This record gives sequence, C-alpha cells and structure tokens, in this order.
Amino acid sequence: MTYEEAIQYIHSTYKFGMKLGLENIRRLLGYMGNPEKNLKIIHVAGTNGKGSTSSFINSILKEAGYKVALYTSPYLEEFEERMKINGENISREKLVYYVEYIKPIIARMVQEGYNHPTEFEVITAIAFKYFSDEEVDFVVLEVGLGGRFDATNAISSSLVSVITSIDYDHMDKLGNTLGDIAYEKVGIIKKKGVVVSFYQQGEALKVISDACEVREAYLTILDKNNIVIKEQNSNFQVFDYKNFKNLKITLLGTHQIYNASLAVEVVQKLKNIYGYQISEEAIKRGLMSAKWPGRLEVMKKKPYVVIDGAHNPQGMTVLKESLKLFNYRRLILVIGMLKDKEVDKMLNIITPVADVIITTTPLSDRAYSAKDLASKISRNSVFAVDQIDKAVDEALEMAEEEDMVLFCGSLYMVGHVRKLLREVINKK
Repeated sequence: MTYEEAIQYIHSTYKFGMKLGLENIRRLLGYMGNPEKNLKIIHVAGTNGKGSTSSFINSILKEAGYKVALYTSPYLEEFEERMKINGENISREKLVYYVEYIKPIIARMVQEGYNHPTEFEVITAIAFKYFSDEEVDFVVLEVGLGGRFDATNAISSSLVSVITSIDYDHMDKLGNTLGDIAYEKVGIIKKKGVVVSFYQQGEALKVISDACEVREAYLTILDKNNIVIKEQNSNFQVFDYKNFKNLKITLLGTHQIYNASLAVEVVQKLKNIYGYQISEEAIKRGLMSAKWPGRLEVMKKKPYVVIDGAHNPQGMTVLKESLKLFNYRRLILVIGMLKDKEVDKMLNIITPVADVIITTTPLSDRAYSAKDLASKISRNSVFAVDQIDKAVDEALEMAEEEDMVLFCGSLYMVGHVRKLLREVINKK
C-alpha cells in the first residue's frame, strides 16, 4: 500500500457517516487488543481553546523530559499532524503500516455483521495503537466533537479530564443551549476522576459541577483572579498565574493566557496528585515553546499577514478583541465560512472592523460560495473571489506596508491559506 492509497482508504470511510456512540469504536479497539488501556491520558474537551490548551500541556510535559503523544483534529496542512510524539508528526511510512494493520481487522468486523467504523473512529483507533506501540509516557487527547459519544471517549480512564471554554457550536449535534452542549462535554469525566475546567458562562458551570458531584470527581475551576497580565504585544505575552511569575507565551490574545493558565493547572494536578516530576523551569520553557498554527498566527509583518481559525461567535469575538494587539492602518479581511455555522452572528462581529472585505470559498462541500457570502454583507468594499489562491493574491496585492491582511472564518480555508502564504513568502 502506498501513502496515497492509505490516505484514500482512511478518507473512503467518510461515507459511513459520523455516528456518535461508543459501541463500535470499543468493539474495534477490542479486536486490536485494547491498546488504549496501556496509555496515561489527559483528555481535553470544550468548544474553543482545546487545541491550544492541549499544545501547552504537551509542550510542558515534553520539556519535563517525558515522551508525550498529542492527538488533535482537524489538521491544517498535512494529515499526519493529527498524531504527534514529542512534536514530530507520525511518519508516512508508519501511517501506511497502521492502515495496513487495521484494514483486515475492519474487514473482519464487517464480515461478522458489525457496523463499519466511521472515519474518525478509524483514525482514533490507529492513534491509540501507534501511541501504545511507541510506549509514550502521556497522551494529550483532544476530543473531536462533543465528548460523551466522541470516539476518544472509548477510554475507560484518564489522569485528568480538561474542559476548556464552552460556547455555541455544532448545535445540530450537541444541543441548542449551553447546558445541553456542556452535558455532552462532561461525558469525558470519569468516576472519581480529576477535572480541571475553564470558568464557564451561564448554565454550563452548573452542569460541570453537577456531573462531578454525581461521579465523585475532584473539580478545579480556573479562577481568573489568579491571573495577572503584565505585558501584551504582537510578539509575546507575559503574565503571572498563582505563584508562577513572569510566564511568557508567544501565542497571542488574552484567551491564550487563560488557556496557558489552564494548562499550568493541569500539570500541577499531575505533579501534586500523581507525583510526576514537573519543575517550574519545565513549565516556563514549555509555555514559551508551545506553538499552535492557524490561531492568530502572524505569517508576515509589513504588512501584517495574520491567519486565525475562528469559526464560531465566541472565537470571532476573541479574534476581534485580539486585533488590538496590532498597530495597522487598514484591515483587509479575507473570509470564508461553512453553511452549518452561525454565519450571520460572526459576520456582524468581525465585518464592522474591516476596511475592505474579500469573501472566498473554503474547500468543503458545506461551504458558502464567495458570492453568496458576499450577499450577506450589506456594505461597500466587498469583493467575492471564489478561488482561495486568487483571494490570497488579491489581498496581498491590495495591502500596503502599514495595513493588515486577516484570513479567518474556517479552518478548512485557513489551512490551505497557510500553505499558500508560506510558498508566497518564501519566494520573496
């Protein structure tokens, strides 16, 4: 099997849909000898900040000398980004090996009358097997969607369950209220487990507290009063969290200070409850070296060229606030969105701060066409450019040295834009 054939096989399982539920993934893992049972897992759920928080935790544990696996989704540029060990993507050769390994197991499952695993179930099962074979010390495991019935929740235990910021997203699958959405997220909490949660809005906090009480789990809620922000600019941020002074991160925006603080709280639990050796120096180095591409990422200066994966109202609000870190004359906004998102709300948040708007079409069959998205924006200086490559060229051509070009609205778009920008910038 070639790499291309392996990827094609994985993506061919997309036709089996997205079935929320654990019976099938647990059966598949059972056929594989339950590799997930060999793993020490930090399980991360939430609406916004999952990836960044996971990256901070991963980076700190790596700096502390541990062999750390990171499982995230979706990927920005390359499929292999989804499975990393100590910051390195799974190799293409190993990915092929695990697809060849799992393919006959799935065929046997189907032959015996069981449902074919979904794409996400197949990828998750491969990740568990890979991490188990590599004998990693920890797995930082990001939930794909929701939590309760997400394939990652096939695990029977975790060291810490982490709940990041909860907001409205995927309402067609998770429910229409914050309480409903939170109910799905708290599904990852284990009996008598350790839980660290972001401070939540509205009814979400009560749902988390009640779930912990029922499951006799030990809950810590991030207290923003323990955070003192000292410096914020377009290069880095410095803050204190509890007794940790002058913590420095290169991920931008106040929300990343909260995500970093959440990560510090998690690794403190690993140290204080389980006895793992994690020094203050490792925490500082880990936070500083953490990277999370596609989130308020500065690709170029003069003019600023920034990409951000914001694709729900909370994410867009945070992005708008974070623009205050930059000094620029005009904002040239390039935006593409999917139809199953809260498009009108997001447009109302971000478009008023833009001087020029270019709409484009993300690489998804759920995407708005550039023209249809432009028709939702009632103002002048809106240009519909269907192809992302052309939208990138036009925005960069339009920008002068004092301006900012901002790409946002969909991770499907941002991943493609990131690859294009690196090619364009490297040529110059």
